Parts: sequence; structure tokens; C-alpha cells
Amino acid sequence: MRTPKLQHLRMFDAAARHLNFRLAAEEANLTQGAVAQAIRALETDLDVLLFHRNARGLSFTEVGQRYHSDVSRGLAIIEEATKKLQPESNVVTISVPPSFASKWLVPRLPKFMEINPETEVRIVASEHITDFQTQDVDAAVRQGGRPANQDLAIHRLAGLDLKAYCSPNADFCPVEPCGLRDLADLPLIQDGHRFWEKLLPEQGLPCPKASLQFNQTSLALDAAANGQGIAIAPHLIAFGDVNTGRLREVWLEEAEPELGFWLVHPVKQTANRIACKALIDWIADECR
Repeated sequence: MRTPKLQHLRMFDAAARHLNFRLAAEEANLTQGAVAQAIRALETDLDVLLFHRNARGLSFTEVGQRYHSDVSRGLAIIEEATKKLQPESNVVTISVPPSFASKWLVPRLPKFMEINPETEVRIVASEHITDFQTQDVDAAVRQGGRPANQDLAIHRLAGLDLKAYCSPNADFCPVEPCGLRDLADLPLIQDGHRFWEKLLPEQGLPCPKASLQFNQTSLALDAAANGQGIAIAPHLIAFGDVNTGRLREVWLEEAEPELGFWLVHPVKQTANRIACKALIDWIADECR
């Protein structure tokens, strides 16, 4: 048995997480053959078989699974020790839903930059849940139920507070807020959350096919502001358009305290980073 190379251990960790040489190669920016060769060299050095190879990909051997558990912890310790040697970074990367980015965060960001001119903010607009172990992200905003992860610090920013919106200039726009039954026959705009399909049947109402469908809430709100129908969205996302008069609230759902917007970040990785804490605290303050 020979002491394995660190590079081979990193490739083993990637292959173990994906259980697929091709995906591990994409992560490491290498060829699939190079990763497979590195794993074979590692198995030779250790004189053990780490994976079963089959047509669908990889599966652990018993010893391979135990070894990966230890190796992943070791690599994490090395990464953390290396980070401690680096000077404090002023770069903060935050992952947020696209509509939260365009409708809430970006319009307010100049205020943060004025207070923190030395901080470089990088925004990743994505609907996918952030994996802080594999992605270079410091914090994330999530929409929905409270995240369940003991390794994350979790801050509640706001409730979901769903409302229906349309252009105040649209011929069909109600003068006062009304019930869902009054809206069901009007042009409806659906987004990726498909709230109309959930809310109308709950009231015993049929759900007609939406006249327009978008995958992003921000696009649905823009269409509503253009007089093309009525969109449902969280108040936090639509607040700016209501303030400027582009949208009018025409229906309000009863608050669901378990649903909302949550700001999360790893407890250990970001607790001592001044720039990251400044952005987290500022977002929380802006949402109050």
C-alpha cells in the first residue's frame, strides 16, 4: 500500500459524490478517461476496490463507502485550514431566486454599495437550492417553507403574503380588492409556482387555462403591469411595482406563517466574514 496522491483523493471524492465518472470529470474540468485512470491508480495504491462499475454508473463497495466518509472529512479540514491562511475577502456571493433578484435585490443594491463601497457583491440568480459544500456561495435566499438544516443559520425575511395584481389601467381591473370568485373569469397569468391552480380549487372554483404562462414571477408581474391579465405573487416581489403605480392589489390571501422568504448561510463558513455579515444584516433590515 502506498500513500495516495491528494489529486487522486479529490477525484475520488468527486466521483463518490456523483457516482458517475462523467459528472466528476465535468466538475474537475478533466476528461472522463483521466478521472477513471486516477481512480484506478488510487485503487492500485490502496490495493482495494472502491467502486463497482456498471452500465448505469458507479456503486460503492463497502470499503469504498467507508473510505469516502473519512476522505471527505479530511478534504474539508484541508479546505478550511487553507481558507484561514487567506486574507479577509471583500467578495460576497449570494444565490437568490431570479424574481427576487430583479424585483427586490437589484433595485435596492445601490443603497448597500453606498454604505459598503469596498464590498464586491456577486449575485447568482437561480431557482435551485444552494449546496454550500460544492458551490462557491456565501449565502442564499430561499422561498417556501423553513429550510431544515442544522448546519445553516436561518433568518426569516418575510412571509409569503400572496396577493393578486393587475394594471390599474386595465379595463377589467377591480376598483377594490375582491374575492377569488370575482377574479376567476378574468384573464389569468400563471407563473412557475402555479398558484392559480392551487388556490381556485381550494375555493371550489374551476381553474380555467391561464391566458399567459411564464416560468418566472417577475415576467408574470410585468405582463400584468402591461394590462395582459392578473398575476399572483408574493408581496415582497411585487411591492416595488405597487409603489410606483404599475400594479394594483386586487386580492389578498390569509397569511401562512410557515411559508415565506428565508436567508440562509453556513454557520461556520460565514460567521466571521465581515463583508458577508454586512450584506446579510442589510438584507434582513431592508425586509423589516
